[in-house]
Amino acid sequence: MSAQDFLVELGTEELPPKALATLGEAFLAGIQKGLQSAGLNYTASRYYAAPRRLAVQITGLETQQADRSVNLDGPPRQAAFDAEGNPTQAALGFARKCGVDISEIDQSGQKLRYSQTITGKPTLSLLPTIVEDSLNDLPIPKRMRWGVRKDEFVRPTQWLVMLFGDQVVDCTLLAQRAGRESRGHRFHHPEAVRISSPATYADDLRKAYVLADFAERREIISKRVAELALQQEGRAIVPPALLDEVSALVEWPVPLVCSFEERFLQVPQEALITTMQDNQKYFCLLDAEGKLLPRFITVANIESRDPKQIIEGNEKVVRPRLTDAEFFFNQDKKQPLESFNARLQNVVFQAQLGSVYDKAVRVSKLAAFIAPRIGGDAGHAGRAGLLSKCDLATEMVGEFPEMQGVAGYYYALNDGEPADIAQALNEQYMPRGAGAELPQTLTGAAVAIADKLDTLTGIFGIGMLPTGSKDPYALRRAALGVLRILIDKQLDLDLAETVQFAVALYGAKVDSAALAEQVLEFIFDRLRARYEDEGVEVASYLAVRALKPGSALDFDQRVQAVQAFRRLPEAEALAAVNKRVSNLLGKAEGAVAHSVEPKYFDNAHEFSLYSAIQQADHAVAPMAQARQYSEALTRLAALREPVDAFFEAVMVNAEDASVRANRYALLARLRGLFLGVADISLLG
Repeated sequence: MSAQDFLVELGTEELPPKALATLGEAFLAGIQKGLQSAGLNYTASRYYAAPRRLAVQITGLETQQADRSVNLDGPPRQAAFDAEGNPTQAALGFARKCGVDISEIDQSGQKLRYSQTITGKPTLSLLPTIVEDSLNDLPIPKRMRWGVRKDEFVRPTQWLVMLFGDQVVDCTLLAQRAGRESRGHRFHHPEAVRISSPATYADDLRKAYVLADFAERREIISKRVAELALQQEGRAIVPPALLDEVSALVEWPVPLVCSFEERFLQVPQEALITTMQDNQKYFCLLDAEGKLLPRFITVANIESRDPKQIIEGNEKVVRPRLTDAEFFFNQDKKQPLESFNARLQNVVFQAQLGSVYDKAVRVSKLAAFIAPRIGGDAGHAGRAGLLSKCDLATEMVGEFPEMQGVAGYYYALNDGEPADIAQALNEQYMPRGAGAELPQTLTGAAVAIADKLDTLTGIFGIGMLPTGSKDPYALRRAALGVLRILIDKQLDLDLAETVQFAVALYGAKVDSAALAEQVLEFIFDRLRARYEDEGVEVASYLAVRALKPGSALDFDQRVQAVQAFRRLPEAEALAAVNKRVSNLLGKAEGAVAHSVEPKYFDNAHEFSLYSAIQQADHAVAPMAQARQYSEALTRLAALREPVDAFFEAVMVNAEDASVRANRYALLARLRGLFLGVADISLLG
């Protein structure tokens, strides 16, 4: 079957830069879906996306659908005709469904059957609908109309190119009649650009100063920015999202180096970087020590004969923004950081839980409680907690919300606060996302944990639990943050004790009944997802969860030990034995004795198991005390042989009540050894 190349390009006003790549990918996916549904094969496909255009190029597209056969089965013969041989309503209904007379239905088989060969349609006639459907399905949250037209799209459309081979596809979409004329760069080549064929699309536009390939523009910008940064003896900060956005803003990228006055470097560099990246879409430069250089790179959309004018224009634009940051910084420094707490007394944290200042006071007390328990300084943690929210009331954070924590760090240093206290003001928000940086100081870790536990306790205490996808206070993230800090930094904190303290700090503001247990349940539930992501079996998590350890670090150490135990050859049998023992003990009448009396033994295998348990207990006790859980379970694996021998030779439910009770006590001792680490009966 013959094939041709296909091209569709929709020209528009400037498209939303943050969504450009997504729109291009979705446009291609929609057309691919339409071609597949139509049964049309092709050899290759790709999309193009630039500020004023979305395009899809299909290589080697079949020119015609293949013919296909349709076979429809109808009712059985005995139900299709009556005794006189006349067609029943079932037969007539089947014929109507097929759109033919009953005489055209095949009646030779067990069932009525209608067979039809459908001639394939020319691809040319199918393309307009396929393209239109793809455009309608684009992920556009809010479409717009323009002029008096009823057509809707993300931006007003300006032209449409649709070529199948050398032929223009005759159609009108989104108020644009298809042709073969595109448009070049607004300034370098404002004239129409004739697309000679789908295969020459990118080259035709390149001659008109348009790089239609999003990935190509991105690569050019990335490479050139790195080269210019090296020339300035620095390195560029190139966040992927910013690189994508800048690539979506220009058709003909020309990176240029600009500068600003060195006096602005007295301002926290995070504020300068934020305003240059977020507001101006510039790439900032750092020196070898990570300090901001008084230079930045802008990406022009024009190849100017006098680039100095573009450079000076960008320098003129950025200066007022840097001046604002400088002004806010200097204004905030005129008063001690702690004084901003007065403003926070009038800022609501949550209507039922009080002000942001109230939260800072609770965080201060809770951080001071946590710090000595993780090896930190209670005084420093308490002070950091009291200052933790002050910068929220500063001019700097009011203008640059991203500076919360960072601004506090600089203001605390300016006030002469100890370095770890200043650093904790920024570290309190860590980790800021999955896999993000953790606090480096113990003071910061204490404040970060305290801040998150305070939020969890308070919000749970007023019954505002997260449901489904709704989690307005980011409680899931807070719980995961607490767990990451404790486990990854190897901090052994009793969460049960700590949450109880957090609950007490709220007093009558919360319903404290079973609140601590509810918060702990929520926190440790988050571990399940963490372990699933790490490839740890759910059963290992459940085996530890059954014991309800209060320390997240202890919980993790036990889980890792159970994972290692599961790889031992004895693991499966011992898990089954523990399950059997658990069931037996659960059915025992009355309380099971704590002590085992050898005088009631009447079988050598009872003596053997008792001796093995005593030896294991003696060996495992110090291991468990030292939290060497993996070594403990490895040692307990040696019990498999005497345990198996016991169950083969001994009837646990003996007729003699004393013998039976003694055997239950023996099994309880056995189970207790494993429960020192985890409930491995749940592994079976």
